[in-house]
Amino acid sequence: MGKGESFVLMDGKGNRFEAEIVDSSRKRELVVRLKRPLPVPPPPSIQISLCQALLKSSAMDLIIEKASELGVKEIIPFSSERTVVKLDGDRAPNKTRRWRQIAQSAAKQSGRTKASEIALPVSFRELMGKWRCDDGMKLALWEKEESSDLKKILRPFPSSVDRFIGMVGPEGGFSAEELNMAREAGFKPVSMGRSILRSETAAIILVALVQYEWGDLGISGLI
Repeated sequence: MGKGESFVLMDGKGNRFEAEIVDSSRKRELVVRLKRPLPVPPPPSIQISLCQALLKSSAMDLIIEKASELGVKEIIPFSSERTVVKLDGDRAPNKTRRWRQIAQSAAKQSGRTKASEIALPVSFRELMGKWRCDDGMKLALWEKEESSDLKKILRPFPSSVDRFIGMVGPEGGFSAEELNMAREAGFKPVSMGRSILRSETAAIILVALVQYEWGDLGISGLI
């Protein structure tokens, strides 16, 4: 793009403006003029929080990107008993900065007014403490669950569900102790069927289905 061309400028807080490039000749700098504010879209019909066990770099990057495209409000990485990836020292802040950049880029590409908020990684115990008193719908994907599946949970509920917290474990799944802690914190274990999905696949499908049933994956609910 060059001088005189227009584009949409977002401030990361939900505001959007039509802007025009005034000068693009300076190195690593662009001068623009704000022409007019654009209408503020309606707030999302459902607030989604995704609790995701730490995965290898490429898989985690994919989840961050797709979840932000799908309008997830926040993503909380966590470590659990069977988590392979460990982020010690400066690695956690550095990774979080990278994930926030990925989320910002994905939000811009998909026309979202705000990118997903990416929290610093926490332990499983800290995660359970955070959600213990939250009254939103809380589901934990568990491949060994035999009595409750995601389809049964999603379909009977009306569109009045406005807060959803989903939790996806690591490659090795949750331990029995962790599952008990999750139940005590209000999480309901659910299955996604007979197929054993990769953690990143399960996370993206979970968010997409929740948005389809209760969110903005429809013309009337687009933001």
